[in-house]
Amino acid sequence: MASIFLSGILRRRRDEEEQLPSVDGSLEGDSSGLASLKHFEKMHRLDPNLPLDELEEVDIAIILNQQNAEKGAEIEQVLNEDNSPYPEVRATVRNFDVEMPANTVRAWVIGMLLCTIGSAVNMLLSLRNPSIMLTTFVIQLIAYPLGLCWDYVFPDRVWNVWGLKFNLRPGPFNFKEHVIIVVMSNAAYGGGALYATDVIIAQRMWYGQNFGWLWQMLFGITTLCTGYGLAGLARRFLVWPAAMIWPTDLVNCALFYTLHDHSPSDPTVTNGWSISRYKWFMIVFGGSFLWYWFPGYLFQGLSWFCWITWIWPENVVVNQLFGGYSGYGLFPITLDWSIISGYLMSPLIPPFHAIANVIGGVTVFFVFVSIGIHYSGMWYSEFLPVQNAHAYDNTGNIYNVSKILGADLQFDEAKYMAYSPLYLPTQFALAYGLSFAAVAAVITHVALYHGREIMSQWRLARQQEDDIHMRLMKKYKDAPDWWYVVLFVIMLGMSFAVVEAWDTNFPWWAYIICMLIPLVWTIPIGIVQAITNIQLGLNVLTEFIIGYMLPGRPLAMMMFKNYGYLCMSQALYFVQDMKLGHYMKVPPRTMFWSQLIASIWSAIVQIAVMNWALDTIPDICSEDQIHHWNCPSARVFYTASIVWGAIGPARMFSGTALYSSLQWFWLVGAIAPIITWFFARRYPRSLWRYVNMPLIFGGSGWLPPATVYIYYCWGIVGTAFNYLIRRKKTGWWLQYNYVTSSALDCGLIVSTLVIFFALYLSETDAPKWFGNTAVLATLDMTAKSIQKVVPKGETFGPSVWP
Repeated sequence: MASIFLSGILRRRRDEEEQLPSVDGSLEGDSSGLASLKHFEKMHRLDPNLPLDELEEVDIAIILNQQNAEKGAEIEQVLNEDNSPYPEVRATVRNFDVEMPANTVRAWVIGMLLCTIGSAVNMLLSLRNPSIMLTTFVIQLIAYPLGLCWDYVFPDRVWNVWGLKFNLRPGPFNFKEHVIIVVMSNAAYGGGALYATDVIIAQRMWYGQNFGWLWQMLFGITTLCTGYGLAGLARRFLVWPAAMIWPTDLVNCALFYTLHDHSPSDPTVTNGWSISRYKWFMIVFGGSFLWYWFPGYLFQGLSWFCWITWIWPENVVVNQLFGGYSGYGLFPITLDWSIISGYLMSPLIPPFHAIANVIGGVTVFFVFVSIGIHYSGMWYSEFLPVQNAHAYDNTGNIYNVSKILGADLQFDEAKYMAYSPLYLPTQFALAYGLSFAAVAAVITHVALYHGREIMSQWRLARQQEDDIHMRLMKKYKDAPDWWYVVLFVIMLGMSFAVVEAWDTNFPWWAYIICMLIPLVWTIPIGIVQAITNIQLGLNVLTEFIIGYMLPGRPLAMMMFKNYGYLCMSQALYFVQDMKLGHYMKVPPRTMFWSQLIASIWSAIVQIAVMNWALDTIPDICSEDQIHHWNCPSARVFYTASIVWGAIGPARMFSGTALYSSLQWFWLVGAIAPIITWFFARRYPRSLWRYVNMPLIFGGSGWLPPATVYIYYCWGIVGTAFNYLIRRKKTGWWLQYNYVTSSALDCGLIVSTLVIFFALYLSETDAPKWFGNTAVLATLDMTAKSIQKVVPKGETFGPSVWP
C-alpha cells in the first residue's frame, strides 16, 4: 500500500476536483492527481532526504494510475491521509493546528527579558578566554518554568488601560508563546555575540579609532537587520517548500512538544519503549550535566583522549599522526560531548548522507592529501605544525603583525619585506583552497540539482503545491513582501550612512559590491543548509574580494566582511526561525515583529555592554590580562584584517606566491558538481544521488579551529545514531533521537555554565594529577610537534618574496 505521505501530493487536487469511481473501480478524472504525482517525482528524483522506498511508491502509484488498475483504488484511500513526505518531519511535527494565543503580553515580557539578559551575558563572556555562550536551548529550558511561574502570579482577567484591552494570563502558558520567546533570542544572538563588535573592538583597541556610540549602534543594527530583509524575500524558496526541512528546527520542535506534553510513548511504535519523551529528556539531561564534570574539570584528558600520545609524548611523528589537538587525530576517541558537538553542533541532527559527505571530504583532503603535502616538505611544512589557527613567520614563530605596520597602523611594505612572508600550517592552507572550491561548487550544485525547483517557486509564488504545514499556515495573515522590501531599503540607507558619514575608508561603490554577495549566495547556501543542516561560510570569499579590491585598508576589509558575510548568515538564522514558526503554526506577522524588535534591542544592549567592558575592565584585550579578558574573537578578527586587508591575498595566492596553486580549487569546485550530477541523473537510485560536492569541499569549514579528530568523533557518533540506530531501531529513532540530542546539549551547557561561574571565575584550579597535567603537556597539546626547528638567528623559506 502506498504510504501516507502521498496525500501531501494529491490532497489539494482532491479538494479541487471530485474523484468519481468508474465501473471497473479505477479513478475517473484523476489526470490532475497523476500530474501532481509526476511533478513530485520529477522534483524529488534526486532528493537525498526522501527515502528510496517512498520514491519507489510514487513510481508504482504513477504506473497503477496510468494502467487504470484496480489497485489504483489504494490511492483513493491515501487521499484521506495527510502528512509530510519526510519521515523525520512526520515523527516530530504535528500535522494539525491548535488554536491558542501567541502574541501575548506574557510572551513579549519573558521574551524581551531573556533577550536582554542573554545578549548582555553573551557579549560580556565573548571577551573572555575561554569564551562561553548562552544558546537558545538554554533559553528554551529557562523560558518554560518562567512561563509556568507567570501563571501562578498573574490573574486571568482582562485589563483596560486607556482603551487598550489585554489579558496577562490568557490561558495556560503554551508552546506557541514559547516559540515566540525562543525566536526572539535566536534572532538576537543565535550565532553568538554581535559580529559587528569584533570590528568595533579591533578599531578601538588596536587601530586607535573611535567613531562613537551612534556609529556603533547603526553599524550593529544594520549588520543584523539587513539580513532580515533578505530572509523575507527568500522565504518562498527556503521556508515554504516541504523539501526544506531544516533539521535543527526538528530538534527545537521535539523539545517544545517534550516540555509541553508529558504523555507516555506507544511501545508498539517505539521498539518497546514506553517512557515519555519528557522523562527521557530529564534522564539524559541529568546524565549529561553530571558527566561533564569529569572531562570539564576532574579528568580533562577524557576530552582529547589521544592515549597513544600519552605513551610517547615527545615523539614528533606519533604526535602528528595521532594527536587530536594539532595533528591528524587518526585514533579518534573522546568521552566529551563538547568535543563532539562544540564546533559542528550535535551529530544527531544532520542526515547520514550529509555526515558521510563531510567525513569523506575531510578524509580525502585533510588526511590523504594533507599527509602527502606535509611530509613532502611542500610549503615548508616541516617547519610548521600540521594544524592550528595561527600564521607564522620565517623563524617558525607566530607572525607578529605589528612588525609590518607603520605609525598610522597601515601596511608598510618596506617593513614587510624586511620582516617575513606569511606561512600557514598545512591544514590551514588547505582550508583556504577548499573554501574556494565550496563557494564555486554551491552555485553549480544548486543550479543543477535545484534549478528547476527555484524557477518553479519563482513562477508560482504562493500558488505552488503545498504540503500540509503550508496549508495550515495559510489561515494566518502572512507578512507581506513589501514589509521586507521596506525593511531592506531602510537598512541599505542606514548602511550607506555608516560607510560614508564617517572616515571608514570604505567607498560607497564597494558597499554595493559587498551586498551583491549575500544577494547571490543566500538562497544557494540556504538550500544546502536546509537539507543538510550544514552552513557554508562566505567569510573567506568576502576577505578574498576586498583584499584584491581595496588592498591596504584593514577597517574597510572588516566592514566588508561584516556586511557581506553576516548579512547572509543572519538571513539564514531568520529563515531558520521562520521555518520553526511554520512547523509550530505561529502567525507570521507575530514572528516578523518579534524577530525584528528583538534584533534591534539586542544590538543596542550588546553595544552598551561592550563599551562598558572596554571602559571598565583593566587591561582588557591585552594578552596578559590577569583574568583572561583578552578578547579572543576580536583578536582573531584583527589578525585577519592585517592578513587580508593589509598584506592582501595577492601576496599570498597570486603569481609566484607560495600558495598560488590553491587558486585551482575555484575551477575544481565549479566542475565537480557537473560530474556528480551526470552520474546521479544516469543512476538515480545509486549512491550518486547522495554525493554533495559543496559539502565535500565546504563541510570542513570549521577546520581550523576544529580538527580532523573533532570531525571524526562527530562523524562516528552521527553514523551510530543516524545510520545504524535509524535503520535497526527506526521507531526509537523517530521518537527519541532529537529529544536525546537536545538533552545532551542542554545538560552540557548548564554544566559548563556552573563550572565556569562557580569555579573558573573564582580561579579555583582543577585537581593537579596526570589526567589534568601530563596528558595536556604532550607535543600535540602544546602545538610543538614540528619536524624541524629553526635554529636561533636563522630563517627558512625564500630570501625574496612577493
